[in-house]
Amino acid sequence: MANILVVDDEIGIRELLSEILSDEGHAVAIAENAAAARAMRLREPPDLVLLDIWMPDTDGVTLLKEWASNGQLTMPVIMMSGHATIDTAVEATRFGALDFLEKPIALQRLLAAVKSGLERGRLIRNLRAAGISTTAKSEAAPVADGVTVGTAENGALRASASTAAAAGVSLDQPLREARDQFERVYFEYHLARESFSMTRVADRAGLERTHLYRKLKQLGVELARGGRRVERAAQGVGDGGAVSGADNVGDSTDAGSRDNDAE
Repeated sequence: MANILVVDDEIGIRELLSEILSDEGHAVAIAENAAAARAMRLREPPDLVLLDIWMPDTDGVTLLKEWASNGQLTMPVIMMSGHATIDTAVEATRFGALDFLEKPIALQRLLAAVKSGLERGRLIRNLRAAGISTTAKSEAAPVADGVTVGTAENGALRASASTAAAAGVSLDQPLREARDQFERVYFEYHLARESFSMTRVADRAGLERTHLYRKLKQLGVELARGGRRVERAAQGVGDGGAVSGADNVGDSTDAGSRDNDAE
């Protein structure tokens, strides 16, 4: 169950969304304007916000910017509108909105967006628990070669770079190598968190356990409790590129026989 805040000046929309999300097992709070949303955000930060763009006192994009500039955008926000332009939707995503729903909202689209938003929220909380920053400063500054970017763009760029650096992932390398680095950090984190239980890590990652063993072997992740990570050997590099886990899911390695070694 998650705590979801619905912000919309139309009572019919608030009641409908509240009913749908309550039926899905979530606790739903409703706010009719930005002032009420601010108060609820301060009283108890929600796990997810569904925020209407056009409201009489303060529009949703302005409220989103306010939360972002004050460091209060700690939860995923999904924008809603029946009249917004594409430019408005793009502006909202630039300032931190996760998604945009056009009214009237299709039920399956709503549920899919909520599920995605809650998963993103859980990922952010896990990163914070690991000591990785997920917030960005909102000041404009030069970032490279004398080029200055605007407030939102610079904040997003610096947040991405600092998060990647904290995770030990260099962004100045080919995508495949960066992806492998991130996956190593990801699996090492969850192995340590789950006390090297392969069953729990497989459940957490959404992988079959045999596939997980293959992936860890390909990434060079040490399976022994408290062990040091073993970097991947140079095999497969001679053809001009590293071999990624996604390219080798068909590997015939029998990993099942090692279940008892890692549990």
